[in-house]
Parts: sequence; C-alpha cells; structure tokens
Amino acid sequence: MASDSRHANLTRYLVEEIGSAIVRGDYAQSASLPIEAKLSEQFDASRSVLREAVKMLTAKGLVGSRPRRGTYVEPEGRWNLLDPDVLGWILQRNFSPRLMVEFLEVRSAIEPAASALAARNATAEDIADIKRALERMEAAARGDSDPLETDIAFHVAILRASRNRFFEQFAPLVETALRFTIRLTNRVKGVHMASVPDHRAIAEAIVGRDPEAAASATTHLLQEAIGLARLVEDEGTSEKARTSADQ
Repeated sequence: MASDSRHANLTRYLVEEIGSAIVRGDYAQSASLPIEAKLSEQFDASRSVLREAVKMLTAKGLVGSRPRRGTYVEPEGRWNLLDPDVLGWILQRNFSPRLMVEFLEVRSAIEPAASALAARNATAEDIADIKRALERMEAAARGDSDPLETDIAFHVAILRASRNRFFEQFAPLVETALRFTIRLTNRVKGVHMASVPDHRAIAEAIVGRDPEAAASATTHLLQEAIGLARLVEDEGTSEKARTSADQ
C-alpha cells in the first residue's frame, strides 16, 4: 500500500512539474519532449511512473504522441481549459483578465441554472451545507474565518445541491478559478471579501424553493463580477496603448 501511495505521489509530482513547465513555455509548442530516458534521469523517476504521468498530461491535452515522432507538446489551442490543473497553470503563468472574463461568462451560463436546480432538488443536508457556508462567510466578514475559502465553499455547495452530476463536475474548476477571480474583483471593489448580502439572497431563494429568484440572484452576482473583470481588462488595454505611445 505504501508503495502504491509513493507511486501515485511521484506521478502527481511529475504531472505538476512537466505540465506547468509546458504551460510556462519551457518546452516549445509542437516540439518533441526530451526522450524518456532523459526525463527519467532529470526527475529521478522510473520509466513506468513517467509513462503514467505522460498519459495524464495527454488527457489534459498538453502532449500527444505518434509513431516515429514520439511525445510532443500540443499547441495551446488543444489544451483542455476545463481541466482545473491546466487552468491553474495558465493563470499562474500570466494572469489574464480576458481569460477571467471568458470563464465568468461560462459560470454565468452554468451557476444560475445550478442555483435554480438547487432550489428544486436540494436535500435537507444540501440546504444545511449552503447555510453553513453562508454562516462562514458572515464570520469571515467579522474577521473570524477565511474569506476566500468560505466563498468557494458556498459556490461549491450550490453546485452539489443542484443534484445534477454534470454541474457537480464543475466544482473543482470553479474552485480553481475562484482563487484568482475573487482576489481580482475584490481588489477592484476595494474590499477584502465578496458581498455577503448578495450571497444571502441566493441562499434565501434556494431555501425558499424559489428557482427563479435563485437564478436571478446568481446572475446578478456574476454579472457584477464580469463587469469588474472587464474594467481590469480595459485598464490593461489602455496601459498597453499608453506604453506603446511613449516608445
């Protein structure tokens, strides 16, 4: 069992190291990865562990392989942006307000519907989780809890309460993106955490079994976040234009 755990941990380490290196641009797109023996030596890993890591990177759209060509880096357009690891590596590489706007637009297509479904389908346990997350947000507003973690817990609780297995699959992706977007939108608003009243409105609609109100409150919250992200995007565009004009 210990050997299996070490194998899994080492595989995960290789995925993290090689995957983030690919996204950073350490390996040119469409270029071949170093041969297996060289990578094994570089990371002090067996070839079997390395092959498993490459399989996982292939599933993320980062690498491909062909006979006589070997393993190579896929163009960025083929990367799986819906994979939480890939999204996280991209955001670490170069935080992009445009990417955040696009992701918030995806959330605005998913989360209002998830909130509406939660108002219809949430179990007593789901409702308790949502209320608990809101209470933690209220505690965070008083300085007694972590604002980021409580906000993530709230949104993830609603996705799960939808009782839709496809929406639930978005939870890790939403969590990854929230770790970047919440800091961005809160900085623009000049606050240290998300609006508790806006989140309370969503929770009350779900608890009240009002799908329309739940969807509407969620849409309001996300449209505000989109607007703030677009402000940052516009500021970045203006700054680039000023820099170009000064050169």
